[in-house]
This record gives sequence, structure tokens and C-alpha cells, in this order.
Amino acid sequence: MTAEQLLAADLPSVGAPRSEQSGMVELIRSSFAVVEPHMDDLGRYFYATLFQIAPQTRDLFPVNMEVQRSRLLRALVHVVQMVDQPDDLTPFLEQLGRDHRKFGVLAQHYDAVGASLLGTISHHSGAAWTPEVQKAWSEAYAIVAAAMISAAQADRGPASWLGRVVDHRRVGWDLAVITVQTSEAIPYRAGQYLSVETPQRPRLWRYLSPANAPRSDGTLEFHVRAVDGGWVSRAIVAHSRIGDTWRIGPPMGRMHVEAGTGRELLMVTGGTGMAPIKALLEDLATREEQPRTQVFVGGRTWDDLYDFPSLRRLSYSNTWLDIIPVVEKDEGGSGAERGTLADVVTRYGAWADHDVLVCGSPAMIRSTVSRMLVAGTPLDRIRYDPFTMD
Repeated sequence: MTAEQLLAADLPSVGAPRSEQSGMVELIRSSFAVVEPHMDDLGRYFYATLFQIAPQTRDLFPVNMEVQRSRLLRALVHVVQMVDQPDDLTPFLEQLGRDHRKFGVLAQHYDAVGASLLGTISHHSGAAWTPEVQKAWSEAYAIVAAAMISAAQADRGPASWLGRVVDHRRVGWDLAVITVQTSEAIPYRAGQYLSVETPQRPRLWRYLSPANAPRSDGTLEFHVRAVDGGWVSRAIVAHSRIGDTWRIGPPMGRMHVEAGTGRELLMVTGGTGMAPIKALLEDLATREEQPRTQVFVGGRTWDDLYDFPSLRRLSYSNTWLDIIPVVEKDEGGSGAERGTLADVVTRYGAWADHDVLVCGSPAMIRSTVSRMLVAGTPLDRIRYDPFTMD
């Protein structure tokens, strides 16, 4: 069970008055600011408390908790950033509830996680943990748990799927393209991501986005880069073998393109963020009508644009699509735009009349979205997904 994700959804009650919601949000954010300097200790204390309250949950986690603790910290930061956007967090909560079915999570586990969360924040808050702060966190977590439990109970589909690795191709020393064939097709939408568990890293899950739209044969193509400190990604790139069996969780994410909006489309991607973009373009190509679409594909050097040739070929056969390469260093005169993705995209304007999708590393997403907001891109036109890295 990825318990950090149970925490990644503290939001005010949708039915509460606006003033009450605002007060809850402020209390959650201000109290989190007090404990944020102690983030490393926060993760250790939380899991120690959880395993003491509910010892049976220890078997749901990997032996090495280092990755688990870092994910908890990232999830808490994400919560604080999104706590006043329930329209975004509520669907995310429901996806998490369905996703946690694959762990065999029971209702009493939510109680233990909630008690551990409040106990951890209380312990590290000191005098800042007032009755008002306790009430805000307690009510927020109660809403979170109810939403996740309700979504899990309503889901009648499989809790997870099994897939067999049918191809493993090294693209570089730190990058591999893996094809997995599932026993039955997973009902995901192009652009969504899936959690995967591999035999090399049992009980350690990583989020991967298929690089293809759904296929009738159930095959999924994943692009995986071995990131520093990435236990799962490094094992996948170096040690995955044809014949390995993967366990795959339910689809998650909001990276999709709605039909009939009348707006043009902008996609900004770097690194293995090209995978969901490629799936989205493949899906768009099958529709009766396609929006005018511009894709900026970036990297530090030309070699980082590992799948650019296939995207360029796609643009040759689809007049609605333009692919623009971007590199920070261009010693070979490739003809690519020069600069970071944030630099180049905002150089073209505010894109205020476009729907915008951003895929890549957390740092790339932060810098690009921040620059686009300053340039005048409306926040509600920008979509991106969290939790895409080890």
C-alpha cells in the first residue's frame, strides 16, 4: 500500500461554506509550514507510528522504506499546493481509492493512516498544534478517506492486471523501451499513467505512462529512464527480461484531450514525458476531426530527443500537427530551437487561446508552468500530472 498517497488529498468539504473552506485551507497550509523543515523526520515518524498502531500493514510495504518515505514527502508537498483546488483533487482521490484496491486495503487501514498522520503533524508542530488546527486536519482527512473508500467500493473492475514483458530494447545506457502484453486489455485513456510492480522490486511501485493509445492486443509500450536513486527505474532498464511478469494497477491521471472544444492544442514535453504525448497524438490521429496541434519536444542536447524521429514521421502524415525540437545545447547545428522549454514556449507568446498539456520531469513541469503563467497562460487551460518519477 502506498500510504503516502492516502495522505495526498487533504481538501475542504465541497459542501462547506466558502469562508469555512478558506479557513480550513489556511490552517492546513500554515500548520504544514511549521513542520516542513523537518520533512525527513516526518516520514520516519509517520511510518513508525503506523506500524505500531497497525502492525499488519508492515507486510504491505517493501523491506527498504527509503523510497516510500521520499514519496510521502512529495505527496504532502503536492497536497499543500493543491489543497484549495477540490475540483482537481476530488477526481485524483477517486482514482487513488480505486488504485489502492490492488493492495487489499481495508477500511480500518484508513483509520490507522489518519491517526498516524495527525499524530505525526502534532508531534512536529509543538505549540502550533492548536484545537483549531487539529479540527482542520481531522475533517480534511475524514473527507479524503470517505471519498477513497467510496470510489473503491463502487469499482467492479479488476484490482490489477498481469502483463508479460515481450520486448526490452535499450535506447541508451540509461533508457529502455519495454513492451508488455496483458492478459486482457486495460481500460485506460491515451495520456493516462499506470502503476507497475516488477519481479526485480517486489512491493515497490512506479508510475509509467504508456507510449501508445489502447490496442486490441493489450500491448503497452513504456519508455523508462534510470533516474538517480530510482530503485525501480534502474532495475527496469538494466535487469528487465523478456518473460518477466509485471503487475499493473488501474489507470490514473488527467492528461487527455477533450473533443469538440474548438480550441487549438499545445503540448510541451521533455525526456520520457514524450511517452504520453506520443499516445495522445496516436489517439488524435484516429479521430474524425483534430485540433491544430503544436508540440515542443525538449532536451539538454539533441541526443535527449531519443524518440523525435517517430514524432516527426507522424507530423509528415498529419497536416494538423507541427513538431518543434528544442535543445539547450546545439553543437551540431540541428536546426532546433535554442533554450529551455520554458524559454522557447513563452518566446512564442501566451498561448491564452490554447489547451496546454505539459509532460516531463517535476522540475521541467514546475519551470514551464510557472513561466507560462507569468506570460499570461490561464491556469485552468494547463494540465499536468504529479507522481511521475521514482
